[in-house]
Amino acid sequence: MKDHLRNANRAVFLGGFATFAMLNCVQPLLPLFTAEFHVSPMQSSWAMSVSTIALAVCLLLSSVMSDRLGRTATMTVALFVSAVTTIACAAVGGFGQLLVLRGVLGVALAGLPAVAMAYLTEEIEAKALGLAMGQYIAGAALGGMLGRVAASVMADHFSWRTAMAVIGVAALLMAFEFRRRLPPSRNFRPRDIDIPGAAAAAVRHLQDAGLPKLFMIAFLMMGAFISVYNYLGFRLLDPRFGLSQTVLSFIFTLYVVGMFSSVAMGKLADRFGRRQVLWMAVATTLAGLLLTLADSLLVIIPGLALFTFGFFGTHSIASSWVGRRATEYRSLASAIYLFCYYLGGSLIGPLGGALWEVDGWTGIVIVLSVCVGFCLLLALSLRRLPARA
Repeated sequence: MKDHLRNANRAVFLGGFATFAMLNCVQPLLPLFTAEFHVSPMQSSWAMSVSTIALAVCLLLSSVMSDRLGRTATMTVALFVSAVTTIACAAVGGFGQLLVLRGVLGVALAGLPAVAMAYLTEEIEAKALGLAMGQYIAGAALGGMLGRVAASVMADHFSWRTAMAVIGVAALLMAFEFRRRLPPSRNFRPRDIDIPGAAAAAVRHLQDAGLPKLFMIAFLMMGAFISVYNYLGFRLLDPRFGLSQTVLSFIFTLYVVGMFSSVAMGKLADRFGRRQVLWMAVATTLAGLLLTLADSLLVIIPGLALFTFGFFGTHSIASSWVGRRATEYRSLASAIYLFCYYLGGSLIGPLGGALWEVDGWTGIVIVLSVCVGFCLLLALSLRRLPARA
């Protein structure tokens, strides 16, 4: 039993790592795309957004398909196809080709996040689910961090094309290890693809007293997170801060904070209950966001760390709560949560670019504070949510 749990946790850790390294590696490269392809900062952000949009749209379909094809097979194919696509991004001849391949990447990656959450919910005991989900999100946080840092450093010393190729090869190796480590599903029962049945289940999920609030938290929190990390780099490249592209890349090492917070918050949620911990994580995110308004790196960096800690803690608690709250079509419930999660990043992220051009960083923080503040109200209301029988 312990070996099964250990191998499952290690496999989904690697899956989360590879997924988010590939998805997010272009984020520090946006200024380079702006310069090489002669596009605006807002246009360059679509190299990130097109992947998250494709991922969000295809999550629902992949979750239904995994009910028929199996969790392990769906996740394995997703990782292999995504790795090959990332390698191909290194050879593009124009920005349009890059966007197409990044869109294909999003479609392929859709086969992992929601399915991984459903896999853990089915295979891991309830008393250990918070920790297991936290470890998966820790892998995602570490992958997002190292993907960004590695891409930025390699782009500074070689080229962004080299960065994409190396990250793709590394992800391919992780896909092989993922396939080797992942235990077969023991509690999964395949079902025929039933689109009407899935649609009816989706309606029931949306009529639940708690799930729609968790979906809205996912939408707004991810939108705020993507916007902060998309455009803070443009602010910190201002001459008054004196940061180079390489030095700026180490800002993304703050993702390691997310590794600890997702595991720590998962343990707290297992011990004290999700309804008692979620609002604290959201409040931490809001406090960190407001600190980034300062003009000193001595305040901005701790603020960004606090923001990151709160965000990953929120995601860890909310995502595991969805799996426990849903009593049927759990992979679909997780897919709806992640659909909202990535849709928020896809829509609010480019909006940050428009706000940047109008009112700079102050305008971005004001709007994002409203989003996170509303999430805090939702989290507080969930404290009164009756437990499902």
